[in-house]
Amino acid sequence: MSKTFGKLTTGPLSSRESADYLNHAFETSDIAEICKAIGVVAHCYNISDIAKKAGIERTSLYRAFAGSPKHPNFKTVLNVLDAMGFQLHVTARRGERARTVHLVRSSKLPET
Repeated sequence: MSKTFGKLTTGPLSSRESADYLNHAFETSDIAEICKAIGVVAHCYNISDIAKKAGIERTSLYRAFAGSPKHPNFKTVLNVLDAMGFQLHVTARRGERARTVHLVRSSKLPET
């Protein structure tokens, strides 16, 4: 078992360790850290398989998560996470946030 946050790992990660590593990166809200973490976790898998399942070229996968100043689009991030067996989950957090708008006609959110 080898997990470190903010550094490259020295061995394969379990699914739980990978998820913890990714969640830690997402908690930072730093897109560079998030991309770096996705790249680290992706290297624990067969890159060709991930690229194929994500619908992108293998070289594009390497480039997207190599830590360059140009970041991948959100669809690529979601597709790569999905290819590795992960999904994003949104939760409410405590603290400051934007005020909500009170709609007159309907308080129902649109169907997605």
